[in-house]
Amino acid sequence: MNLSSDTVAVLKNFSDINQNILVKTGNKLQTISTMKNILAEAEISEKFESEFAIYDLPEFLRAVELFEKPELKFNGGSNLEIADANSKQAIKYFFADKSVITCPTKNITMPDKEVTFTLTKDAFAKLLKGITTLNLPDVAVLGDGKNIKLVATDKKIKSSNSYSVTVGETDKKFSAYFKAENFKMVSDDYDVAISKQKISHFVNRNKPIQYWIALEPDSEF
Repeated sequence: MNLSSDTVAVLKNFSDINQNILVKTGNKLQTISTMKNILAEAEISEKFESEFAIYDLPEFLRAVELFEKPELKFNGGSNLEIADANSKQAIKYFFADKSVITCPTKNITMPDKEVTFTLTKDAFAKLLKGITTLNLPDVAVLGDGKNIKLVATDKKIKSSNSYSVTVGETDKKFSAYFKAENFKMVSDDYDVAISKQKISHFVNRNKPIQYWIALEPDSEF
C-alpha cells in the first residue's frame, strides 16, 4: 500500500490532537484527544485491510518520511514494513497493544444547531496569528444580535488584549467559548455549527475532514 501525501498530511494533523491512533479497516481515519474534547474524522484514498495501533504517531510519520515513495507492507502479524521501491532500505515497525490507545468509541450525533457560519481559510489563519501574537488562551464566538465575531482573548482578564474578526450575521445573542489550544483543524474553509449542548462541528468545505470540538462550560446561549 502506498501512502499518499494527503493521507500523510491528515495523519500529521491528527498527531497534533493525539500522539497515538487506532487505524481501523476501511478508508476512514478517526482520532480523539486525551481529554476527549476534540474528535476528528477524515476519509482517505487508501483502504486498510486490517486494524492496527500506533503508539507514537509522530515517530511513525518520521519513519515514513525517510522514504521518497513510502509503501506499507502488512504481513498479518504484529508489525508492518515501510519500504520504497526506489531504494534498498526498509523499516520493520511494530504495532502497539490496542488497549493502550486512546481512540473514539462512538460516533457523535450533532444536536440542534444554535449558531452557524462559514469560517474562511483567511479568517482562520488571521485568528491563529492573533492568538500567537498576543499569546491568548481563549477563543470566543460572540453574537450581539447583529454580527457573529470570533474573538481571541483571555476571558479571565477584563483588560485582556484581544483580536476579533466578523464572520457572519445573527439575530441572537450568545457567547460560545473554546480553549484556543483546541483549534487544531487543518488550515482551510469550514462550515461551522454550534449547539447549546456545548458541542461544535467544523466541516471542511474542500476535503473530507471534520472536527467536533467541545465548548467551555461557561458558554451561554
